[in-house]
This record gives sequence, structure tokens and C-alpha cells, in this order.
Amino acid sequence: MARMLSTVYSPAERVSLSQTLRPLRRGYGDPTFQVDASGIWRTLRTPSGPATMHLAQHSGGVQVRAWGPGAEWAIDGVPELLGAGDDWSGLDLSSSPLLAEARRRNPGLRLLRTRQVFEMLLVAVLEQKVTGHQARQSWRWLLAKYGEPAPGPAPERMRVFPSAEVWRRVPSWDWHRSGVGPQRADTIMRAVAVAASLERTVEDGRGGPTVERKLRTIPGVGIWTAAETMQRAHGDPDSPSVGDFNVPRLVGWTLAGKPVDDDGMLELLDPWRGDRQRVVRLIELVGRVPRFAPRITIQDHRGH
Repeated sequence: MARMLSTVYSPAERVSLSQTLRPLRRGYGDPTFQVDASGIWRTLRTPSGPATMHLAQHSGGVQVRAWGPGAEWAIDGVPELLGAGDDWSGLDLSSSPLLAEARRRNPGLRLLRTRQVFEMLLVAVLEQKVTGHQARQSWRWLLAKYGEPAPGPAPERMRVFPSAEVWRRVPSWDWHRSGVGPQRADTIMRAVAVAASLERTVEDGRGGPTVERKLRTIPGVGIWTAAETMQRAHGDPDSPSVGDFNVPRLVGWTLAGKPVDDDGMLELLDPWRGDRQRVVRLIELVGRVPRFAPRITIQDHRGH
């Protein structure tokens, strides 16, 4: 069995594992993210190789164990993964009692920062112009065939995200078998070619216009894909998912009592410019769309 490294992360501010890491989970069968009675299991591809992490919340902090060649890199990234550097102190929610109460009730919500740009971008590309169910099926199929077994005592069938070189060798028929069409496959291949450069965008900070511009130089990566990537890889606090099927409706019903389109969502979020993704994460915790709510057409920017 691979050598284990461990640490206890005791942040100055409260952190909720489940709320903070929720954006990384791609359905209940995600081969890179599993939850059991002992805590959260996560696999990752690091610059040093594959790793498995186990995180468990205790009264004294978060107990973290890691296995595999990338264990040290994984351990070093725990503070940022769990919200270090994510400063909510300047977010004024006094104009919205609902959001202020949501923050009061959920003080452990943090914005994560994985530092894994290529992986987060590839997952976002898989989700372009398809349902979440279809994207999760493709993700499971591709990881089952091309992912490495997770090092350490990870749950059965967990896999590690393949390297760029492995993705480069995926043949066209396997993209087809996994349910990924030629347009998305071509975008992934273009991202594979610049995977090392993508990882270096972490050095540009927590997202923002510079990072977005670099991500969008890849044909097929538009405003939605860049935002989804920056939210998870960089910890961008101000990158709402413009063009999403669900987010504008959720924001509209929560803040205005009606569905809105992308422009309407941005108008509602404008008072919190600089913190708009933080506000969206709060809305995802407390917002509800009525079961029989009328629908409006949401422009889909996910493949642009």
C-alpha cells in the first residue's frame, strides 16, 4: 500500500466540508469523489502523480490523510482547497435579509480552490450543451476506462483523473461510446495541447479577467466554461455561471420571485459585484424554484 501522509487543518474560521467541497462532486457515482460514514474521499492528479485524499471533520479541525506519489502536493493544498484566502468579510448582505440569514446559518461555506485547472476545465467541457445526467454518465465511462486505480485504501472503483498524455490517446470511437460528441471532444483535445499552460494560470490569482481571457483562447471554451473552471480551480469569488440552464432561474426566484434570463440575473447580482459567486453559492443553499414555475428561454453560452 502507498505510504500515507497526514495532517490536521485547523482554520481560524469555521469550514464545512460538505458545503465547501460540494461543487466537486459529479453525481453519486463520481469515481473521483465519494462520501461515506468516515468522511470524504477524493482522488486527484497532481504535478507529482496520482493521489487519494480522505478528509474527516472533527471538533479540532479537519483530519486529512493522503496516499500516492502526489500525496505531499495534495496535503500542501488543503488550506486553499478548504477556503484559505477566501475572504467574506467585505460582503454586505444587509439589503437582503434572506441572504444575511443564509450566511448566518451557514458560516462554514467557503469557496474552494483546487489548483487543478485542466481537470476542472475538462469536466466543464463535458457538461456543455447536455444534461447533467448525460455529462455524469460520460465522466464515469471515461474514468472507468482511462483513469488509474486510486492509491491507498480508497473505496472500490475510485479512479484518478488521467494525465494529458492519456487523454491525447483517446480514440474517436471511445468519445462516441462515452456519449461525447465531436465538438466537445475537439475542444478537449485543444485543451490537452495546452494543459501545462492552463495549470500556470493558477499563478494569476483567484480568477478574474486575465485568467478568463487565457482560458477563452481555446476555441470551444466560452464564458460559461471559463466561469465553471475558475470557480473550482482558482476560487474566483465573482464568476457567476452566465448561460447556465438553472442558475438564472434559481437566482431570479430567490431574489425577485420570478424567473429571469442571464441579463436579469446579472442585474440582480450587481449590488454584490466582486462577490457574485459567493452570493450564488448562498442562493444554492437556500433558494427554491417552485415546482410548477413558468419557464423562460435561457440563452446557452456553455459551448461558446
